[in-house]
Amino acid sequence: MSAGTVVLVGTAVFAVGCATGGTGLRDGGPARTEAVARTTPPGASPEDSSAASPAASGQALKKVDPVALLMKDPKVSSEVKRDLKPCSGKEYPVDVSYGKVTGGPVADIVVNVLSCADALGRGTYVYRADGGAYENVFSDEQPPVYAEIDRGDLVVTKQVYGKSDALAYPSGEDVITYRWNGEKFTEQDRVHSEYSNVVDGGVQPAPVTSQKN
Repeated sequence: MSAGTVVLVGTAVFAVGCATGGTGLRDGGPARTEAVARTTPPGASPEDSSAASPAASGQALKKVDPVALLMKDPKVSSEVKRDLKPCSGKEYPVDVSYGKVTGGPVADIVVNVLSCADALGRGTYVYRADGGAYENVFSDEQPPVYAEIDRGDLVVTKQVYGKSDALAYPSGEDVITYRWNGEKFTEQDRVHSEYSNVVDGGVQPAPVTSQKN
């Protein structure tokens, strides 16, 4: 099976991004260093028990090659396309999720492109079904960035680094929640977390957060 191939419900997959808690916020820090392709079955995130799976709703899973989707998309930068190569063998650093985030009858596709060296998010994209094709309705190519679907909303995490920050210890993190208004995504909520510096290998203190509604 190629790296971009979508797998059916029930097949075990490996995630590149950090785990997600019940709040929809990623559990901090850069994405893990394993650079492999992942697919998530259509429907909302695992913690959203109110969403029906394709099997329950009778919807068929349409297989999509995320790498081919990115390469033919004019909204994806030439830099991302140039660097989108297998990290090892045929495994691309692409993380793919399916779910209802634009309210359409067909599951939307969220694609995160990561770097092979450190697995940081290079770009994130949302594709909405438009007839027999997919339309790019959201993109963010300011790394490090990572997007997930949480309870029908698009949650984008952007780690913030100072000039002297080590890769493992960003200065902070912005978690932005977007909601589809029928035509485009609009920002609904923003939470900024500032992290204290780790001193002499000590435990990193809890972040100081501020929230914008």
